[in-house]
Amino acid sequence: MGMLVAVAGIFAGLLLAAPAVHATTAPPSATETAAPESSTESPDPSSGDDSEVSDGAEYQDRISGVLRNAGSPVQGVTVKASGNGYEGETQTAENGSWSIGVPEQGAYEVELDESTLPDGVALAEGQQNPRTVTFAGTSNITTLFLLGEGIVLQSDSFATKLTERAIAGLSFGLLLALSAVGLSLIFGTTGLTNFAHGEMVTFGAVLAFAFASIGLPLWLALILAVIGGAGLGYVQDAGLWKPLRKRGTGLVPMMIVSIGLALALRYTILFFFGGATQQLPSSQSPMLELGPVSISRNNLVSLAVSLVIILIVAALLLRTRIGKATRAVADNPPLAAASGIDVDRVIRIVWMAGGALAALGGILWAYYRPGVSFNMGQQILLLIFASVTLGGLGTVFGALIGSIIVGLFVEISTLWLEADLKYVGALLIMILVLLVRPQGILGRRERIG
Repeated sequence: MGMLVAVAGIFAGLLLAAPAVHATTAPPSATETAAPESSTESPDPSSGDDSEVSDGAEYQDRISGVLRNAGSPVQGVTVKASGNGYEGETQTAENGSWSIGVPEQGAYEVELDESTLPDGVALAEGQQNPRTVTFAGTSNITTLFLLGEGIVLQSDSFATKLTERAIAGLSFGLLLALSAVGLSLIFGTTGLTNFAHGEMVTFGAVLAFAFASIGLPLWLALILAVIGGAGLGYVQDAGLWKPLRKRGTGLVPMMIVSIGLALALRYTILFFFGGATQQLPSSQSPMLELGPVSISRNNLVSLAVSLVIILIVAALLLRTRIGKATRAVADNPPLAAASGIDVDRVIRIVWMAGGALAALGGILWAYYRPGVSFNMGQQILLLIFASVTLGGLGTVFGALIGSIIVGLFVEISTLWLEADLKYVGALLIMILVLLVRPQGILGRRERIG
């Protein structure tokens, strides 16, 4: 218990020591997007409405864009956003940028006032105005109005769209696999269904934000966050799960304890971190053109890092003594103990490895969303469970395969489904597979962890 209190104290100190400028979601910088002129100073007298229309500068959720014509910014054009009982209005700044804050996430209708466009400038052919935009797990959404006579929108072929969604799905599936493999290792060695695993994902992202906000280099902040995730796994097992195992506590009561622990960790993070969505450094990355396919640099880096780490974990499980001991404990703990294996030590290492993998998965998830929030682990927890169940409970390679399937289905399904329904589709595919093969894709016989 003392270790739990110590870790909580360190965590609170890191967040409280963070400069105030990092404790809120910062709007775009003045050099990138100059503050758009608000229409509150000069409401339209012809409208017959004396009430001022705000640009929502006080809100953190924002709709933004840049207006250009033939490569040159267009200034002074009015853009309006309305929805959920709210109306906002602004004008494009000197560099063509505009931004409207909204009080809550949801669907909003965005309209460019064509009467305010300069003479000789018009919307490009095929531009939808007004248009509906919907927030999908991020605090910023961008929509662009293209200008220019004779400009015709070019639509990508279905094959190109499918390839882009497949690459994005593979990136998402691999970062999902990091957390799923950790959860599968813990289940395989202890039999515990750990509902607090989502908070371990959140903990890694929040630690990365805390370390970066106190001025540490990004690479060091990320490494320390992963180490902190391993430390959380160690503290959990030493302070809670090992004593419960020693007392012979059943798996169902331990599962209920994990639900309580998840709630305690989630709202502790909320208390110190706050409810706003924060951004890690370099969260906005440029798009890379790989032939006809576009992918963000962050997604490409996430894909590579996830793949390398998963290959390392697989090699450790298959080729090292601790990996073989882990597999032995997962198959038969009493027999492993009788063979001279220190079962408690193996379980402790598994908890640390699971915490580190969850923390890394949380960091990559924060870049994928993008943003860090107190409940981000809760949002992804069902997908982690779906991946583990789909691949086969307690199987490391099964968790990997299940995660890739879930990631691919989530992203590819957006070609036909609304973005808000993509996670529902992933859970449905899990149910359909389990109806055919209840033990999962690999099943118990192929278990290696």
